[in-house]
This record gives sequence, structure tokens and C-alpha cells, in this order.
Amino acid sequence: MILEMAITIHIPSPSPPSFSAPHASANLRRKQIYGGAAFPVKFPRRRPALRSLRPNCQLADQRVTPPAAITAKTSRISRPLLSVSETTSEAELWAAVCLRVRTFYDFKEPTFGIEDHKKYLVEREFEALKERVSGLRKGFRKVSCINATLPISLVLNISDELSASCKFSRNGADRVVVGTLDLNQCLSLPDEMIGMKPKGIGADFARAYISNVCVAEELQRNGLGYELIADAKRVAQEWGISDLYVHVAVDNEAAKKLYIKSGFTIESDEPAWQARFLDRPRRLLLWTALPIPYEL
Repeated sequence: MILEMAITIHIPSPSPPSFSAPHASANLRRKQIYGGAAFPVKFPRRRPALRSLRPNCQLADQRVTPPAAITAKTSRISRPLLSVSETTSEAELWAAVCLRVRTFYDFKEPTFGIEDHKKYLVEREFEALKERVSGLRKGFRKVSCINATLPISLVLNISDELSASCKFSRNGADRVVVGTLDLNQCLSLPDEMIGMKPKGIGADFARAYISNVCVAEELQRNGLGYELIADAKRVAQEWGISDLYVHVAVDNEAAKKLYIKSGFTIESDEPAWQARFLDRPRRLLLWTALPIPYEL
């Protein structure tokens, strides 16, 4: 006898896919927002120390444009309108920092949130520079920010962006910082090779370093670098400095030419392992002697 049984198998119909409520990913979206952009924004990786591949400089925590990316097109300036002198106001100091950030960092325009990032960099460097100039930074006896400036009416004909970002007022007249550097009276700069002259007691009084040298890209090849170095030498002599130093990347031919023509000679060469450790191009330390004025 054969028994037949009917077996009913229930196969559920596929249900529509479920979606999380909008608030479920709020934390993830919040982590992705930078400067108002609701998706990841990546900025160029910054180097761990203030260095430059340009003819000019170093700046703290800096990413720079390779020399090959520098355009050869520049504008000529009127020399009688050029002023090279020490910074006399916070407004001028701010304008100098704006030029450094503009020159040293390689921003990929347009990028969402980039203006907020630029503002953060300027504020950070401004506070650090103001601390050094005011004599509050340990290890620095004196620091002076020396700027090359032009009337804004002249710079407007060259670059609206430069005029807007690096302007300040002096004696009621608007001017633009087009070149800048720091003169540091100290035994050494952070993460840099140390000069060997002078030796013995009092070296911290008679030794100084030039750093953060930069010139607006639109106005390079106008001799502004030489003007800045010459004024730095003048100020250093007033301080009683006998030995002046500057650091430069070994492959930065334009910078080496600037400093050697200004009277500097090579004193030492950075070891390759140290450059790799600091994640930067290998550097040279250049030196020049300064005559000491004696008061009778």
C-alpha cells in the first residue's frame, strides 16, 4: 500500500531592500565634512619641517612647488617705488605671512574648503612669527621680519590676487608685501645644521641665520632677493653679528647663485641619512663674515 503525502513548501517572496534612516550615517558624514564640503577633501601632505625647493626659503611645516613648476614669466618693477625695511606693524607681519603661505604651499585650485585651510595656515604661522619677533620664543635672542613692499597701485597692474592677499597700510598708504625673509639671532635653527663660527663664549650673540626667504612669483628676477639679503646684512651688523648663515637645498641652483653672489660660501653639507630622516631634500649650510662696526 502506497501512501502519498502532499508536502507544501512555503517560499517567501523577496522583500525590498532596506535603507538606513538618514540620521544613521550622520557620524560618518560629519567626519567627511571639511570647510563645508560633504565629501572627503585631501590636501597635499605637508613636510615635517620648514623647507623650500625655491631660490628662497623655508617655512614651518611646508609643502612647496617643485622648481620645474615655476613660470618664467615675470613683471618688471619701478625701483624708486620699492621699499625694503623691517616690519613695523602686525598688519605688515600678517601680509608677509600671507605671501609665505601663498608662495611655499602648492594648492590645487579649485578645492572645496581650501580658503579655510589657507586661513588656518596663515593664522598658525602668524602667531609663531609674532612670538619670535616679540622675543618670547626660547632660543631666539632677536628676530626681525624684513619685507620688500610696493604701492598697491603698481601691483594691481600685475596681479589682483597678490594685491588682495598681501596688502597692508603704512602711513595711510596701501602697500603690498612682494618679498620677505627672517633674520634670526640664535645659536641654531630647529632641525637645521649648526654654524661653527664664531666659536667659544658669546657665539649666541654674534651668530645669526637667514630663513623664510621668498619673493612673489610674479615679481621674481627683479633682484628683490638681493635687496632682501643686503638689508638683512645691514640689520645683522647693527646687532653686532659677525657670522651670518643660510641653508639651501643642494639642487636649488637659483638659490645657491643668489647666496654665493651675495658673498656666502659653503661651510658644510648635510648627511644624506639626516635628509631622509627629516623627509626633505639634502641641504647645504652657507656662511659669510660681516664687518663689525666699532663705536669710538
